[in-house]
Amino acid sequence: MVLWGFSYAGVHRRPAVAKKIAGIFVGTKTKNVGIAAMPLTDIAVRNAKPAPEPYKLTDGGGMYLHIHPNGSRYWRMAYRIAGKQKVFAIGVYPAVTLAEARQIRDDAKRLVKQGIDPVAERKRAAKQNADDRANTFEAIAREWHQTKQGSWTASHAAKILNSLEADIFPALGDRPLTTVTAPDLLEALRVIEKRGALEVAGRVLQRCNAVFRFAIATGRGTYNPAADLRGALKTPEKRHYAALGHAELPEFMRKLSEYDGDLQTRLALRLLALTFVRTGELRAAQWTEFDLDGAEWRIPAERMKMREAHIVPLSRQAVDVLRQLEAINGDGAYVLPSRNGRGACISENTVLYALYRMGYHSRATGHGFRATASTILNEMGFPPDWIERQLAHAERNKVRAAYNRAQYLVERRELMQVWADYLDSAASDRFVAPTEFGRLWLRK
Repeated sequence: MVLWGFSYAGVHRRPAVAKKIAGIFVGTKTKNVGIAAMPLTDIAVRNAKPAPEPYKLTDGGGMYLHIHPNGSRYWRMAYRIAGKQKVFAIGVYPAVTLAEARQIRDDAKRLVKQGIDPVAERKRAAKQNADDRANTFEAIAREWHQTKQGSWTASHAAKILNSLEADIFPALGDRPLTTVTAPDLLEALRVIEKRGALEVAGRVLQRCNAVFRFAIATGRGTYNPAADLRGALKTPEKRHYAALGHAELPEFMRKLSEYDGDLQTRLALRLLALTFVRTGELRAAQWTEFDLDGAEWRIPAERMKMREAHIVPLSRQAVDVLRQLEAINGDGAYVLPSRNGRGACISENTVLYALYRMGYHSRATGHGFRATASTILNEMGFPPDWIERQLAHAERNKVRAAYNRAQYLVERRELMQVWADYLDSAASDRFVAPTEFGRLWLRK
């Protein structure tokens, strides 16, 4: 510190001089102390010693080092904005060096020149940083998942979260969601593509799209980069479930009747063929969903792919199968309970492995019965609307969907009985092509 041409740092070891200079501070406010006319040097800052009263070493541009009696030293910058005198805290010396303090001062002066208060800007930036830490992509994605999982089955909710944890969170999870760009997201998705999981990449993109839309809806995002990636991913070849043609039904029905595996599995396969519901809908079926006397199965919305309750009219043959299952499983909750004794239903592989055992590896799947039934019933001449309603396919027109929810129920009862009779005919000498069988039905 320079006072009237003397360096306080240079005379602090000369008691008489130091005492005289120190006496200047007694009863004197810091702002009235003499100020150095020249910019500071690293040596001057390093050698500055505390005095009985706080004092300042000025550097220029409004910046000064405020030295307290306890030895602490703070960089400060005095400035005026909107006609008011204010002080900007730059940092603590020596954590912030002279050079660093000057850089911060220059940045702050540029803000003042633009009419921006650096103190207010620092508070805004601190809040933004706090928001960014709280609103990472992973944090918002998990919140989205939490709000949506009530509308999903437990297994589907787990699959969605697992895909994000495995393929997106490692790359983007700790990033503030607002900083994630379309190229960032595409780079993460390309990793999935490179391992050949094209369908997974597409589903993950859909989930990311939902996360960004959720962020925008809740006020924590303004831009959805996932929407900009439409068409950017490779499209997987559409694969159809292996399904039997009508000419293969006689052999299949014969092999099914001769199946020597578990009785419950054989009955499950027959019921799947008779009802052509989705495999998951059959596996998790519970006795409370059935009215065997009324020949009706009502699958609740939460177990349906489209989240709409579905009515399955039961043919005489389907009721007979269910009566047999009731005799062996009627004391439990599930129609097809697992044999592991853990209170669960049969696994998704039970039906598939049974088909393998019958010799239908790559030739038939449980889901394939839906395609088989749809094709044959259309060839028989049944109205497509009846068939689509029985398959519980989504109706794109929402008004029509609401109208059709229970529509054609009487007609669908007839359709399901004709289908069951056709399967029975496949195991007899009465088996004919679908078109011929359809003509017999139309004559009734």
